[in-house]
Amino acid sequence: MKHIVSVSLGSSKRNHAIETEFLGEQFKIERIGTDGDWDKALSLVRELDGKVDAFGMGGISLYVYAGTRKYVLKDAKQLLVEAKKTPMVDGGGLKNTLERDSILRVAREGIVDFKDKRVLMVCGVDRLGMAQVLDELSDNIVFGDLIYSLGIPIRITSLRHLEILANIIAPIIVNLRFDSLYPTGEKQDVIIPKFSKYYYEADIIAGDFLYIRRYLPDHLEGKVIITNTTTQDDVRMLKERGVKLLVTTTPEMDGRSFGTNVMEALLVTMINKPVEEITEQDYYNLIKELDFKPGITYLNN
Repeated sequence: MKHIVSVSLGSSKRNHAIETEFLGEQFKIERIGTDGDWDKALSLVRELDGKVDAFGMGGISLYVYAGTRKYVLKDAKQLLVEAKKTPMVDGGGLKNTLERDSILRVAREGIVDFKDKRVLMVCGVDRLGMAQVLDELSDNIVFGDLIYSLGIPIRITSLRHLEILANIIAPIIVNLRFDSLYPTGEKQDVIIPKFSKYYYEADIIAGDFLYIRRYLPDHLEGKVIITNTTTQDDVRMLKERGVKLLVTTTPEMDGRSFGTNVMEALLVTMINKPVEEITEQDYYNLIKELDFKPGITYLNN
């Protein structure tokens, strides 16, 4: 049995483990949160290195994307270098393949109609594939990178503007403490309904779920949420707040949608190539063979 472990800087309350089968092979998939404790995360990677088949890097992304350029987050690199024997991935390979395909699929099948809809993507620089496809599908998009990452209430209204801005500020922010940019540990359990007007203005809200959840207003009647990493408790909360439709870009397993880092780690163990040699086409081919489909959950009429 192959063993995949996501070492996450997020809350341990979201821990989960399942055993499942893909293409006739058994897998144990596990998510271990360290409550924002960097030393604990580093220690866990050292302890499990060489004993598991693949690591997911959870609660943090390795790169910030600015068009064709990408910048390495200093804190994320600390985790990566501790995995000396076991491959570690942050989900970027699937953010640029599976997430893109999932959104195109729900648009093509008429599950989500993007025509004349207002789209809010809470943060675009860590999910390039999603940002690109939403920019293609929507004529009215807002990227909330300044709003939700830096607390600056300024809309970014095109992918091109996001790329220009990212190239200016990315060299600075990649050297900041990651927990100043993204909720980690216990912060993930706290909802601050701030900058709510951008949620209210949007018909479709997309991006990292913990960003979405962090600033979630009480009322979201009729909204569509496109995200992943949702638990059963998250789904209940979205239903209570009036969300119409939840689309998860990773397939549901055992009642929850795992993060892209977990799913990419799973695929890495099946492709049997060094991570640096795996191409987007390798991911696309395996995604097709596994018949991964987005999760579609209608919550309210």
